[in-house]
Amino acid sequence: MFVDELELVARGGRGGNGIVSFRREKYVPYGGPDGGDGGNGGSVYLFVDPSKHSFLDLRYRHLLKAANGTHGRGKNQHGARGADLYVPVPPGTIVRDENKKVLADLTVHGQRVLVAAGGRGGKGNARFTGPRRKAPRIAEKGLPGEEKTIKLELKLMAQVGLVGFPNAGKSTLLSRITAARPKIASYPFTTLVPNLGVVKVGEEDSFVIADLPGLIEGAHEGAGLGHKFLRHVERNLLLLFLIDLSPQANPEPASAYRLLQKELTAFDLALAAYPRIVVGNKLDIPRASENLTLLRRCLAESGAEDAPVFAISAVTGEGVEELIYHLHGRVKELAERAETKNEEMLIIPKPAVRTPLKIDHVEDIYEVSGSAVEKMAARTDFENEEALKLFQNFCRRIGLEKELKKMGVKEGDTIRIGSEEFFYYDE
Repeated sequence: MFVDELELVARGGRGGNGIVSFRREKYVPYGGPDGGDGGNGGSVYLFVDPSKHSFLDLRYRHLLKAANGTHGRGKNQHGARGADLYVPVPPGTIVRDENKKVLADLTVHGQRVLVAAGGRGGKGNARFTGPRRKAPRIAEKGLPGEEKTIKLELKLMAQVGLVGFPNAGKSTLLSRITAARPKIASYPFTTLVPNLGVVKVGEEDSFVIADLPGLIEGAHEGAGLGHKFLRHVERNLLLLFLIDLSPQANPEPASAYRLLQKELTAFDLALAAYPRIVVGNKLDIPRASENLTLLRRCLAESGAEDAPVFAISAVTGEGVEELIYHLHGRVKELAERAETKNEEMLIIPKPAVRTPLKIDHVEDIYEVSGSAVEKMAARTDFENEEALKLFQNFCRRIGLEKELKKMGVKEGDTIRIGSEEFFYYDE
């Protein structure tokens, strides 16, 4: 099975909690605080693995979760960092967020992208000492890791893409020139997913060719396998138009070429300028040579007389060896000419924009939001009296209490900040 689109949830690990602890040793009566910090949570990364060719192994893995950080301990022992989760994906993977914004385009072996950062660990009480606080009994909780819905989209990376209408003989040609064994039958749309094969040239050289599902008229609008097919075409260095030369061909060869050109151009104008080779197949069938002449005439009339035209029989092998050597030469030429890009090996998307303080009065609840106050609430242990006072002072400092009073808050009203709820009272 071939899977080229997938939606997953990525969740970074939660940071470990800081701890309240005091040094207790013989002959050290006032040892002071020695609570360690919690470890940071692990992060989730996607990385390119050339041995992968689809998302099949991720199909039933809906949640990608990194490990949590461990809690701090006494004697200033900090918690261990949670293990990062590295998930392999095939080259050509495009990573998008839930708003369809592209986070990364992964094409190079070893390239990786951070998709969900781990939460920071909380501080232990040793961090809260100061001139006015000699023995603090405050420690922070660890923050939860990021959680994102990500969409993965695969655009196969092959050097040559076989483009043609159903039953043009693409799978037969692939099985003739490579060790790939795609499904071959005499009915249209036998190939429903892309097949990759390696064409060996001599003892050492080779190139990768992709047999893509058959194209039909209206594919640029999604007809047939539409966008699923055309998406994979964009990654190829060279397109091979395979056209059925048999007298029963539908559409007939000249029309087939025009329709293929039209569909590619309508999907993406850049595809119209892609280097291409036109190959007429089924030369072993009587009267195929007449259709080959008509095809050459069509190319000349279309202004594509520069495109090389080959005539082959994928069944008997006639003309195939000459085609392979020509493809190999063109692939080498185009690869050398292609601009080499210095791909960024580690991609870290920009952090979310910090949101300002905002209060919404919904029924009997005052819902408070904002990056700073939500982060402080997540860190605070509300069971700890000193920590609660610290949080109250923070709320006064950022003007939250003043804004609540302006909105008419009364004692006993419910205040909600993130996942925390508590009652308001005026000191």
